[in-house]
Amino acid sequence: MSSYRPLHDGWILSAVSRDIETPATVPGCVHTDLLAAGLIDDPYLDDNEDRLAWIGRTGWSYSTSFTWSGDEHERTDLVCEGLDTVATVTLNGVRVARTANQHRSYRFPVRHLLREGVNTLTVTFDSAVGHAEEQRAVLGERPGAYAAPYPFIRKMACNFGWDWGPALVTAGIWRPIGLESWSGARLAEVRPLVRVGDGVGTVDVHVKVERATEEPLTLRAEVAGVTADVRLATGQREAVVSLTVPDPQLWWPRGYGEQHRYELAVRLGDSAWTRKIGFRTVEVEREAFKLVVNGVPVFVRGVNWIPDDCFPTRVTRERLAERFAQATGAGVNLLRVWGGGLYESEDFYDLAGELGLMVWQDFPFACASYPEEEPIRAEVVAEARENVVRLAPHPSLMLWCGNNENLEGHADWQWQERLDGRSWGGGYYFDLLPSIVAELDPTRPYIPGSPFSATPGQPPQDPASGTIHIWDVWNREDYGHYAAYTPRFVAEFGFQGPPAYSTLRRAVSGELAADAPLVLHHQKADDGNGKLLRGLGEHLPQPGTFDDWHYLTQLNQARAMAFGVARFRSLAPYCMGTIVWQLNDCWPVTSWAAVDGDGRRKPLWYALRHAYADRLLTVQGGEVAVVNDGDEPWLGELVLTRQSLTGRPLAKESVPVEAAPRSVARVALPAAVGDPDDPAAELLTVQLGDARVVSFFAEDTAVAFAPADYDARAEPAGSGYRVTVTARTLLRDLALFPDRLDPAASVDAMLVTLLPGEETTFHITTDRPLDPEALTSYPVLRCVNEPREHPS
Repeated sequence: MSSYRPLHDGWILSAVSRDIETPATVPGCVHTDLLAAGLIDDPYLDDNEDRLAWIGRTGWSYSTSFTWSGDEHERTDLVCEGLDTVATVTLNGVRVARTANQHRSYRFPVRHLLREGVNTLTVTFDSAVGHAEEQRAVLGERPGAYAAPYPFIRKMACNFGWDWGPALVTAGIWRPIGLESWSGARLAEVRPLVRVGDGVGTVDVHVKVERATEEPLTLRAEVAGVTADVRLATGQREAVVSLTVPDPQLWWPRGYGEQHRYELAVRLGDSAWTRKIGFRTVEVEREAFKLVVNGVPVFVRGVNWIPDDCFPTRVTRERLAERFAQATGAGVNLLRVWGGGLYESEDFYDLAGELGLMVWQDFPFACASYPEEEPIRAEVVAEARENVVRLAPHPSLMLWCGNNENLEGHADWQWQERLDGRSWGGGYYFDLLPSIVAELDPTRPYIPGSPFSATPGQPPQDPASGTIHIWDVWNREDYGHYAAYTPRFVAEFGFQGPPAYSTLRRAVSGELAADAPLVLHHQKADDGNGKLLRGLGEHLPQPGTFDDWHYLTQLNQARAMAFGVARFRSLAPYCMGTIVWQLNDCWPVTSWAAVDGDGRRKPLWYALRHAYADRLLTVQGGEVAVVNDGDEPWLGELVLTRQSLTGRPLAKESVPVEAAPRSVARVALPAAVGDPDDPAAELLTVQLGDARVVSFFAEDTAVAFAPADYDARAEPAGSGYRVTVTARTLLRDLALFPDRLDPAASVDAMLVTLLPGEETTFHITTDRPLDPEALTSYPVLRCVNEPREHPS
């Protein structure tokens, strides 16, 4: 028997060394409590972040009182599912424990400390910054990408600031806390290992039991109508219950089949545990880096996931569902949980399983050398063991990865001479973590890090083996340089763009200009705005106004990533995946994200939806790649037309083509359509069925565009407006930004190129009346070749 009592009410937050006291919300954190009390300004707005750095260097105390009366149970435990991070737990003046790891949970026996009537529980948090600095002083400096001491504390690394995130070092009771009373025995750990083969599913449920009595016990497990019991003898604390399920329906990644899941229930008396599991196999061919699910190679159309908020308690299941819908809406089939963040919530992996989103899970190590000495090593062992067990039931979880970019850092970033023989994390990635995964979750593959080379002795960034990350394009090269790569798998690559206009306008109270101080505060990348302008290159004109800067840099981000994705997809099956950096943001910022910090879709999102579609036509050099990632053949007449910018056909070819399921067909461009007479005055259209791509022979700055001329009308329709645009001239990358009129408004399409005489319709979702003239005018309706003289 057991009972659980949450302890989420009546908390008071106070600063250890300041005169601050306010009611607190648990689960929560110091920043959200201070914000709710009106004691600080919103750290996401303007440059408030800078004035709030003191919070991370301050000690904080959470305290509550609750009444207690004795019950019939034998044991009572204080269960802390998440303490962030350096905490001292005191009950009725007696120290219960001291903790130093955000990534794990804790359970403390406290029945002997409870008393009839009023009890007082206090959790005091030391400064995480101060603690990490103290550990660094003891263990010795370690090189990394940033100066902050995040490698010296087991806490979300990006809390200390990143090149897309603010430095807002949190403290607090960030996951539920409560008292669990129990008698007899309880399920301390349940670890199902799910396998399937030859039409038969097996579930081996490994169970650990905590006892208050040594009596014999009966353990029962049930799934898919199959039940099995195991008898635990006197004093026995571990057992395995095996279930065999004939002909189970499989769990498949989205786009490859249905996401069948079964509820697994485990009971030990009144102690119960339930999760949804799925029958599927997963393998990684390490050399080629090919993900194989249920025996079928899967082309990964992925995005990197960062924590969706600096304050994780604000990330609800509903918010995750919204973000996952944006991912699936863009054709994504895999989320990579990046190593500078967290092991995510149960809701995260459950929703992924429901939607068929595969999850690549980094262990939380990123962009630094990490000490392997105590006390940090013991914390790594504890958190890894707990989270491998916790996440094992989820069919969405595909693989474990030891770290993000630390192998590359050790090999290529001059760390070794700076380390001077000190530990850097290699023992974790090559020994400790793989041994834990092999012991606790042998049904999933493990890789030591990303990027990595599966070929011993080769550099981590060897494109012929394993995974690579491509960052020279953003940092130094034109995005056309993606075409110079022929990789097996790209696990990170990205290009920046600003957030939506309304997101930036909310975050910045002052002047909106690319170089305005408050705008620059929301740009964390080294020389980020300089790289944005250099990245325009010959692709797009240099902006003369803020509105042009905003549109053109957003458009360039979208084009750069669409170009890279199309390049790498065209190489399949040699290349079997791309994971774009990144899907989401944690606050309003200029970054690599497709969805900005206020949840708005940037032009990149629309470009990804096209580039990650099941069927893609792309012109790659002197050929057309017909990319088919669907279950059915894609066949028909490939119609290639070279024409003038006014739409006059100059040459036309028709080529029969068939792309088998999950394949790429390549068609060389016939000279008649591939060799222009005047690159500045011609274009190429490629059509196969309903799919069309428009390709230019010159960069936009060299194309002799006529100034955009069109008819546009807006009219109420359904839950918003319908905007119809009819082109009189060619319109290059037509885009509509309704959030400039209503921050809650959104549009269904973007980046549409129209030839003269063609028409397109945008659907605007809004619950507010909008000005039809404004909906069809600058700066809401934009295209590359619009007249350069804009109305003031």
